[in-house]
Formats: sequence, structure tokens, C-alpha cells
Amino acid sequence: MQVQHERGYLIPAINTSDVNYERCAGLLRESILDHHPGAHVTIIGSDMLPEDAPGGFANDWLCWQLTPYRQTIKLEADMIAASPIDHWWTLFENRDVVISTGARDFYDQTTEHRGYRKIFDDNDLPDVYNAITYWRLSTQARDFFAIVKSIFEHWSHYRGLLRYPDKQATTDVVYAMAAQIIGKETVTLPPGVGPRIVHMKPGIIPVRSQDWTQELLWETDPLRINTVAQWGLIHYNIKSWAEKYSNERTRNY
Repeated sequence: MQVQHERGYLIPAINTSDVNYERCAGLLRESILDHHPGAHVTIIGSDMLPEDAPGGFANDWLCWQLTPYRQTIKLEADMIAASPIDHWWTLFENRDVVISTGARDFYDQTTEHRGYRKIFDDNDLPDVYNAITYWRLSTQARDFFAIVKSIFEHWSHYRGLLRYPDKQATTDVVYAMAAQIIGKETVTLPPGVGPRIVHMKPGIIPVRSQDWTQELLWETDPLRINTVAQWGLIHYNIKSWAEKYSNERTRNY
């Protein structure tokens, strides 16, 4: 796609049979614009993909081709911006590619739960979360996404290089392998530097049920979870919460 703006946020949102990711992406875009009214935000829906595009996560590498920005921050759709995030541009702008690492709970504590990261630990892969990924138009970014594409297309080969591999390629694992190949120090920031998502999966947060929205109190404007004010990006995980949150904001207005 032709470059239209210097900087912008890109949100892939390919609906599945049980998740309306476009609705999630719309809420994320609204939350970004709440804090940055002049920001450029593009949602990539199914209608923007080529006819021969692969399905599922394997579409991810196409973000490199479809972004209308010279500098892009790609965000996963099922998140919400709870505070300004535009300072990330200054943090990232001297790199060609940056993938976020680590996660935290809604108390802003770095998670030590590794139950969801066994494949990373067993294979000594960098602890990357593609939920926040930056790149600028550059040779290194082109090479990175070429590796991502290759891993998705030849997963049967690459999974043979891993201990206890997943049957299907997932974006975080593919990004971690690509980072290892290209040099993780070139595509990640030092530990403790850079954004980390709040991850609302059970195990990371102190809940007994699988659905935190049924157990924890939350409120909007500003977003608080169990009275704790949130900042940065919140990966809410329970996709149906997007509609609840949007409806609650509408009532408040």
C-alpha cells in the first residue's frame, strides 16, 4: 500500500465464526482517539486482504504490505488504550523493528506466571508479545516479515525445530522464532524498557473463574479494575467485554 502518513496505528481485525474482531478493533480505535484525537488509525478487515490470503494467524505478515504508514505500531484488536500512548513513538523511532516483551497484571506488577509461555521457556525463545509491534519502512523490517511469512508457510518444518511445539503456528511463537533468527537484541528493547500489556488471562490475574468480568469490578472513564486505575494497553481477553464496555460508556455519556 502507498504511504499516506508518517505515523499510524494498524489493527488487524479478521472476524471468526465466534469472535467479532472488527467490533473489538473499533473500540480500540475509539480509545486511542479519545487520548489522541489527531491520530491515524487503520483497521485491516477481511475486505482488505487479497483473495489468496491464508487464513487465521497466517495473515499477520500481510500487515507489512498493507500498512499506509512509514512508521507503524500494530496492535491486537482485543485491547483498549487506558491512557495516552503517543510517547511510544519517541521510544521506538531509532529502531527498525520493536516487539514488546513481558506482560503485567492489572495491579501493574510484572507477571511471573509462565503457564501460557511453556513453549517459550522450553525453547529459550524471547518472551515477545506481538500485541504491540512497531516497525518503520526499512530493510530490516522487510527481512523480519519475510521470515514471519516463511515460518507461517512452512510451519511443518519449523515446528520440528521446537520442543513440544504447537500443532498450529501462533503469532507470538512465530515472532519469537523470527526474532531469534534475525537477532533478538535488534528487535526487542532491554528488559524493563518499553510497553507491556496488561494481560487479563486467568492465572496472570487473581481470579478463580475463566471470565474475569464476572468476578472483578470494573468501571469506565477512566478505566478502573477493582478500583485500580489502568494505564497503557489492556488485553481484556474476554471478547464479549468489548460490547459491555462500549454500552457502559454510552450510558455514562
